[in-house]
Amino acid sequence: MAPAALENLALETATMRRVTLRIVPFLMLCYFIAFVDRVNAGFAALQMNKDVGLSPAVFGLGGGIFFLAYFLFEVPSNLALEKVGARIWIARIMITWGLISGAMAFVVGPYSFYFLRFLLGAAEAGFFPGVILYLTYWFPAQYRARIVAVFMVAIPASSFLGSPLSAALLEMEGIAGLHGWQWMFILEAAPAVILGFVTLFVLRNGPDDVTWLAPEQRAWLDARLQSERKVVRHVDQLSLWQVLFNKYVLAAALVYAGSSGASACLSIWQPQIIKSFGLTNMQTGLLNSIPFGLASIVMVLWGRQSDRTGERVWHTAGPLAITAASLASALLTNSLVPTILILCLAVTGTYAIKGPFWALSTEWLSASTAAAGIAQINAIGNLGGFIGTYSLGLIKDATGSYALGLLPLVALTAAGSVMVLILGRARPRTAVAQAAE
Repeated sequence: MAPAALENLALETATMRRVTLRIVPFLMLCYFIAFVDRVNAGFAALQMNKDVGLSPAVFGLGGGIFFLAYFLFEVPSNLALEKVGARIWIARIMITWGLISGAMAFVVGPYSFYFLRFLLGAAEAGFFPGVILYLTYWFPAQYRARIVAVFMVAIPASSFLGSPLSAALLEMEGIAGLHGWQWMFILEAAPAVILGFVTLFVLRNGPDDVTWLAPEQRAWLDARLQSERKVVRHVDQLSLWQVLFNKYVLAAALVYAGSSGASACLSIWQPQIIKSFGLTNMQTGLLNSIPFGLASIVMVLWGRQSDRTGERVWHTAGPLAITAASLASALLTNSLVPTILILCLAVTGTYAIKGPFWALSTEWLSASTAAAGIAQINAIGNLGGFIGTYSLGLIKDATGSYALGLLPLVALTAAGSVMVLILGRARPRTAVAQAAE
């Protein structure tokens, strides 16, 4: 390799290492807290449902209504982030969701549960797609699968570490006259508010706003990102409404609905599935953490493999197919150990796709369409969370079976696996041709 090429490679390596260390760990911490606050209702349900009179169907609707609000407010939130800047908008999101999550401690029945879950979804809407958009301001395309996978390891990590923590907080029953589940909501909400204010001092809107990059590093990163923005994408130079209803954006949303539906539903319902085998809260918390711990490792390795090979389609379709097959096999067993193994496969599959899928999606979108496109994919995809969470509650109420309640997720993940293969084979035409349709 020529000396000039070696020098450029060294500059690239040093620049991306510095960017990664300054941005990704803090965003991971924020997303970790976001998911703890989003899914801790699953552990609260072990006590709360009986205390305030929530049936499985009511709990499923309340768990799922979060995603309806997320769907309604996600695109406007992401467009606001692009307009006012990541630093201010992400801080706003975190502070408001923290306050609302803490207010969950004061649920007294179905309607207050519905109301606060809806507000929580509205408050948190835009955080994840906003971060995905934010990462495109800092990371060239070839780095995105591994970076997104590392960032999103916060999701399974939140359940891996949060499960035993939430179970332990449930043991605070009666302290200061509060139930254990009330203490859990209050104590787990506080970090979001604190980190929201910290965000104002830590995040910057882009490479031009920071002093911790050397001038030559900033110049290299700006040049690299600008060159990528000039590449014609499958979704390029369209109006807002054309982006929102572009067929590739909608198809990608269906793919993501499989992953999002499975991960959301299992995060909310898995503690109750495991506890149904007669375990204590702490035993439930420890076993619940196992699938998420495994997924935390696999999703990083899978994202790196996708970046190393440059392959996205099969790295997305394969894990979705594994999730569908494993959830379908839940019908074949009523025992604890096989159920835990099934959950390990399902959870690992649904999280393994995150890095390759979002790398694939951002490669389809141009800079001008990324904010709306990413938000639309995530918003519609999160409707899978509503479908899976609510339908499981309804089916559990009607049949008494968790395994039957998982069947809608089987259909959703299988459809997502097939759709991404279709998209990969279609080799879409350029945006100019799409815009003319």
